Formats: sequence, C-alpha cells, structure tokens
Amino acid sequence: MQIHGSGALITGGASGLGLATARALAAAGAHVTLLDLPSSSGAEAAEELGGTFSPGDVTSAEDAANAVAAANEQAPLRIVVNCAGVATPAKVLNRDGTPAALADFERVVRINLIGTYNVTAQAAAVIAKNEATDSGDRGVIVNTASVAAFDGQIGQPAYASSKGGVHAMTLPIARELARYGIRVCTIAPGIMETPMLAGLPEAAQASLGEQVPYPARLGKPTEYAALVQSIVENDYLNGETIRLDGAIRMAPK
Repeated sequence: MQIHGSGALITGGASGLGLATARALAAAGAHVTLLDLPSSSGAEAAEELGGTFSPGDVTSAEDAANAVAAANEQAPLRIVVNCAGVATPAKVLNRDGTPAALADFERVVRINLIGTYNVTAQAAAVIAKNEATDSGDRGVIVNTASVAAFDGQIGQPAYASSKGGVHAMTLPIARELARYGIRVCTIAPGIMETPMLAGLPEAAQASLGEQVPYPARLGKPTEYAALVQSIVENDYLNGETIRLDGAIRMAPK
C-alpha cells in the first residue's frame, strides 16, 4: 500500500503512539486526520502536521463516522490506525474483599475494545467503496493491543481482556474484509515511553526498562510508528498480531 497521497485516520492521535504515527505517516506523504477527545491537543497536533482534527469519542458511532468522512474528504481513506485507549488499573476485589465497581471494568473495555471495533467498522464501510489501487488494494487497518493481552498482570483484568479482544478479532475481521482488499493487523506493544509512563520518576522508568531482555529500555513511540509504516507498505502482512516488546514476558506483578 502506497502511503503518499493516501488518507490516514489515527485515533488517539494527539499524543503518544498516535501522534508519533501521525508524524511518520504525514512525513511519508499521507493526508492525516486525528480523532481524539475535544479536550486533547488534537487541534495543535493537526496544525503541526498540516492535517485535520476531528474531535470526538471513539465509542460514539456518530463521532467515528464524522472522523472517517473528514479523513476521506482529504484523500481516499486507505490507512486507519487505532491508538486510542486507557489503562486504568483495578483488581477484581477491593482491599476489603468487596467486588470492584463494574462500571470501571466496563469503561476500559468500552474504550479499548468497543471503541476500536467501532472505528474499524465505520472506516471499513467507507474504504470498501473507494476505488482500489492497480493491485486491488483498498486499505489497511492497524489496531493496538498490548502484551497484556497475553501476559496480563495482577490489577489488569479489564485492560488485559480489552486488549485480548482486540487481538482476537484481528483474524476474523481480516478474513471478512479480504473480499474488499482491506488488510487488518494488530500491534501488541510492550512497555512504551508514552505520556502515561512519562509521569513516573526517572528511577521507576529505568526499572521498568531493565525488565526488558533486549534492548533493556522502554520502547519508543517512533518504533511503534515505524512498525505501522512497515505494515502499511508490506501487502502480505494480514490477519496478524505482532508483539513489539524487546522479548519481555510480563511477571504477575
């Protein structure tokens, strides 16, 4: 899939993995549209990239459809990267032995899993109607899981299950959308240098990095973005979840 001249929609594009991806795709010649919350710095990020900001919530079908339409107006939408997500920790039982609030579990699953599915579905409906390239390609959708999908830690039942769901739906969606020339892949990042971790003390960040076999450091958002670009450009990558984690396997806690 050629990036130059293609329309690209990135959710969670105002910061972290999403912003790094938007920068990489814009540098490669894509027309980028960022979908992020109205309270985010999405407008500033879009201005920096010469792109478009579509404020909204990934769990809203209307907001997702509006973002897809905005992206398709700039250029034929061919690239979608779902980076929006939350990692709110919570155990099954509180310290007093009572069940944790169900609403907290539902919120994480709704944003990470249902939000990813929502944007994927809204985007696929539009990409499927766009003209195919000479090789029959119409687009590629890259979703974001996590190593927690496979190595979930204590306090991550909601996060791990939401990311496990993103991984699990990769192959069936890829198989369904194959008839339209749309590929679907997922990246499962390890411990990445995102705004979520940037607030930790340097010693804590270094300690986390040392848990990675090699290289013994946090992953960089630019490395995630580079993998996205590789997936987009490699037409034979489809239906696969790729771990980007320095060979880490998470301990129970």
